[in-house]
Amino acid sequence: MNADYRPPLSRRQAIQRLGTGFGMLGLSAMLDEAGLMGLTAARASTPEAPRTPLAPRPPHFAPRAKRVIHIYLNGGPSQVDTFDPKPTLTRYDGRPLPQGNLSTEQRTGAAMGSPFKFRKYGESGLPISEIFERTAAHADDLCVIRSMQADTPNHEQSMRLMNCGDERLPRPSMGSWLTYGLGSENENLPAYVSMCPGLPVADVSNWRSAFLPGVYQGTYVDSRKEKAEDLIEDIRNARLSAREQRRQLDLLAEMNRRHRESRAEDDALDARIASFELAYRMQMEATDAFDVEQEPRHVRDMYGPGVQARQLLIARRLIERGVRFVQLFHGDVQPWDNHDKLPAGHRKLGLECDQGIAALLTDLKRRGLFEDTLVLCGGEFGRTPTVEMVKGKAGTGRDHNHWGFSVWLAGGGVKGGHIHGATDDVGYKAVESPVHIHDLHATILHLLGLDHTRLTYRHAGRDFRLTDVHGSVVEGILA
Repeated sequence: MNADYRPPLSRRQAIQRLGTGFGMLGLSAMLDEAGLMGLTAARASTPEAPRTPLAPRPPHFAPRAKRVIHIYLNGGPSQVDTFDPKPTLTRYDGRPLPQGNLSTEQRTGAAMGSPFKFRKYGESGLPISEIFERTAAHADDLCVIRSMQADTPNHEQSMRLMNCGDERLPRPSMGSWLTYGLGSENENLPAYVSMCPGLPVADVSNWRSAFLPGVYQGTYVDSRKEKAEDLIEDIRNARLSAREQRRQLDLLAEMNRRHRESRAEDDALDARIASFELAYRMQMEATDAFDVEQEPRHVRDMYGPGVQARQLLIARRLIERGVRFVQLFHGDVQPWDNHDKLPAGHRKLGLECDQGIAALLTDLKRRGLFEDTLVLCGGEFGRTPTVEMVKGKAGTGRDHNHWGFSVWLAGGGVKGGHIHGATDDVGYKAVESPVHIHDLHATILHLLGLDHTRLTYRHAGRDFRLTDVHGSVVEGILA
């Protein structure tokens, strides 16, 4: 085939291009006449796209953090049993609350005091539950937001809101927005990795790129598997050498280039080409990054046993290699959703992740990564201070509570040993400095040097952003 050969345009393609050309000329004249051309240009949200979609991009302003590790406690951990102790709730244990119960998903009854002991830790005196006693050793590094709020007491909607900024509609995830805005620091690894031992509620929508180009979608890793070769399926080609694979990809790239030249720009095709190239480059570096056996025994022992501990260690190995956003789901589906038998359930879950979280924070400090790595830990909502009614009788668990709950952040430019906001006397509703999830997203973007109002993407005739039309930076938690 002649290298200069170009397939002829179909009649439909010719008409489309001709029509678009005249249309753009007319639009340009109209905008210029109305004085709107400069306004349109000023709405550009990010620097001109680099030739490689995941190449590093400059932020809007000097960042405090370069990367994010999101420890996602899926299912909704109880704020009054972890980071928001309520002595008043203990006094009312077994009795109706004087202010009554707020509307939640299920029917709830009398007050349920926390079965866990709280102690004050560090110079800051931050109170933390016994189920996170190892993490508590880092109390002076934690910034606890006690006044978080979501919109509904349902897992699917609230999980999408926390991860994608919208409850119901398909929207790009937080990790996708970050990689779109900042790119990656390692072209041989995914910019955004999402690890989960199974699938969470709302499944793949938690790390989707939606209308953003597919190259910004999170790379899902089923962390139930232990060997690096098993964590990423087909990472090695058993039949072809690296040289033969390179020749295959070069041929495929040339065919795709010719295919694209005769058609309108196709983001899906570009994303597929990029995924082939990334898979080729990942063969050596990815297997190395996911192989925790390369760590010294004392480091592996520091993180402890179990899937969550291994995820946390892999997260550190990924971010030190330039991965921008790593998300770690704690367990399949929604393990923190303890509607009944909460004392045993929360204690078990704390044991599964407490040692690993403490080790991660220690490890980041030792390696000089803590100051510019933002660590976020929490769920999609909290739980009620009242007991949930199970078949008409009081059980030993709590229902969902979106009115007020806790998350914590560490590193990356936030105040350590700090408490922001407050819930009421029993931990039901945020009453002081409430922080909506949109505000949390705006603050995370700010810490990474991005203005949430400027990080936009034009889709369906509108400029979309992670925070939709909401959100304010929570200045009170910035160091």
